[in-house]
Amino acid sequence: MESKKIPTSVYAEMTPNPAAMKFVADRALVTGGLQIEYRSKAETKNSSPLAEEIFNFPFVTGVFISGNFVTVTKDESLGWEMIVMQLREYIREWLMDNAVAVTAVPAELLDRKPTVAPEQLGASKPSMDYSSIEPSPYDDEIRFLLDEYVRPAVEQDGGAIDFMAYKDKKVYVQMKGSCSGCPSSTATLKGGIENLLKARLPEIVEEVVAEAV
Repeated sequence: MESKKIPTSVYAEMTPNPAAMKFVADRALVTGGLQIEYRSKAETKNSSPLAEEIFNFPFVTGVFISGNFVTVTKDESLGWEMIVMQLREYIREWLMDNAVAVTAVPAELLDRKPTVAPEQLGASKPSMDYSSIEPSPYDDEIRFLLDEYVRPAVEQDGGAIDFMAYKDKKVYVQMKGSCSGCPSSTATLKGGIENLLKARLPEIVEEVVAEAV
């Protein structure tokens, strides 16, 4: 007996990153506010059957899942105009046959440390050991501002931003999804996030440093 299909619609949405496309479903793909970045098919094992299937496409280099969307990053072998409809339909069909897109999130994916990409993200120094930074009394206020004013806009573009640390008047954040390696991330960082935090917390914030997973 054939299993009953789950009614699901999916639409594709361009992001500021020309290498990334956002596919939005009309139901949640992951709950609890989780945001998971997969950089290889091996990382999807025992975690996300959807991401594992997407990596079967040879042009896929990354999969990011958050809320009701999945952001797919590709290489330069093919243009989106050649593959977007096929990939959108593939994701829709998979979701119609499968209720769960993410079954588990390994600790190593949640605790992944970023690596700096200065030429892409405007970072001013190499990646650092965040475990050596003591929590500051300003961390909660910075997190609130990022969650309230920055995260919704970043998620709209198929990405994510996570607060990593605060030290010496610098706020360190991690960019994921379509924001990782995006050519416009520098403008977003300097023109938006940094200006917001400097305006709201002028005495404690001088710079925002973004790093990518």
